Order: sequence, then C-alpha cells, then structure tokens
Amino acid sequence: MLHPQNPWRSTLRGAASLALVLMLMPIASASAAPGPSASVYVDDLTSPELHARIAAGATTVLVPIGGTEQSGPHIALGKHNVRARLLAGRIAQRLGNTVVAPVIAYVPEGAITPPGGHMRFAGTVSIPDAAFEAVLEATARSFCQHGMRDVFFLGDHGGYQKNEEKAAARVNRGPGCRVHALSEYYAATQTSYVAELKRRGFSDAEIGLHAGLADTALTLALDPSLVRADLLAAGAGKGAGVNGDPRRATAALGQLGVDRIVEASSSAIRAALQAASSQNRTRQP
Repeated sequence: MLHPQNPWRSTLRGAASLALVLMLMPIASASAAPGPSASVYVDDLTSPELHARIAAGATTVLVPIGGTEQSGPHIALGKHNVRARLLAGRIAQRLGNTVVAPVIAYVPEGAITPPGGHMRFAGTVSIPDAAFEAVLEATARSFCQHGMRDVFFLGDHGGYQKNEEKAAARVNRGPGCRVHALSEYYAATQTSYVAELKRRGFSDAEIGLHAGLADTALTLALDPSLVRADLLAAGAGKGAGVNGDPRRATAALGQLGVDRIVEASSSAIRAALQAASSQNRTRQP
C-alpha cells in the first residue's frame, strides 16, 4: 500500500538541510580566504604586506624602466613596459628577498616640436631629461624612506642609460640606502644576446638596433600578443620606423636574450649587494 508523503516531514528535512549549509558556509569561506600575496610585484601587495616583507629582509627593490614608443607596424607601443616588468619579476624571483616597483613608462624620447626620432610616429610619448631624472630620484628616495637598502634601476631602452646614472649618483650623495643604475641589464641585449644570434648565422643588418630580429624575438618570448605576426614583412620596409629585419624572429630566439638578461642582471645585483655588505663590515669598529 502506498503512503502519501507527509508535507511536514519534507519541510523539516529541508529546514535541517538549510541549517547545515548555513553552518558550513563560514567554515568554507574562512578556508577560502586568501592569505598575504606571494607576488614579487609591489603593485600586487598591500601596504602592511610590503612592510612585513621589508621587515623580514626583502630590502632590495628593482625599478623597471620602460618607455612608450613606436616599434614599427608590428610591435605594440608598450613593448618596453611589458618586457621590463616581466624581466624584473624573473630577476626578483631568482634573487629572493627582492620586490619589483611599478614600471616607469614615461621616458625621454627626443624633441616633441618639431618631432624627431620616434616622435615622428603616433603614440610615442616623450618627457624632458630633467623630469625623468626627477621621477627616478623621487622613486628611489620613496623606497629608501620605507626601509629599502638597495634600489636598482633596470632600463629596457638604450636612450636613457646615462640619465639613470645621474639620478642614482644624486641620491647616493646623501645618507641612506644605495641606488644602482644596473647597466648589465641593457648591455646583455647588445652584447651576449647579439653575439649568440650571430653565431646562429644572423647578420647585423637583420638583427638590427630597433624592432629588428633581436628586438622582435625578445618581445615574442615574453609576450607574443604584442607582436603582429602578419605584419613582420611590413616591418622590414623602409620608412617603417624599424632598424633591422624582423621576418625570421621567433620566441625561441628571443628566449636566448631573456636567459642572458636574467643571468647577467642577477649576477651583477648579487655582486653589488655583496660588495656593499663587505664595505659595511669594514666600516664597523
């Protein structure tokens, strides 16, 4: 004989199930609550998280410097900014006890009026040398104020390397933390990376100085979305704002540059930190 379902019994079972769910919700929410960020990027941290990192020994900060400039018809305007951030992140991870500052995206690119160099192409942004150096100085002093001991400028562009040195020298005239213009970061793209490409049969004319094979390959290795693969041939044309020939660029070739930049920069930073540590020990009575 079939018995009709008791509506009160069903209601009680539903209420009990709802109560159980409500009891478990705080537990589930608590277990899913994120802890402090493990990111090396200052942008991703809260102020207390960064303060705790510094107190625990993360007293080195890398300041990636990019630039907003044309790189022919095939590479996005933010190439330097993206590359500098990603490379600085990899270097920081290699070093440990290191964080990465926000990217400095506004840099000297030449005369605005009348336009010269990259300023002849839409999208390039240029600021005066003095303004750029002032930004670098203030950035370094800010991190020094918060307890950093060593600040390293990592410039992804060749045009402002001397500006980095001037800004670092001015900060270092006073007491406090040390500021370094890390020339090895950019030098790796012009020396060991180029030498390796030559060993693989690429010519100077193809490797190029700006948006050519080397520059394009390095960008492909770090963020291929920045490269318009269907316009590589257009980048080889005269008057395209390119020095070199990007048509045979690949991410694999670019990885050669990535490896050399990270290794050269990491080694130079370690050497600088060790030298500073030795000087401190010598000065102590």
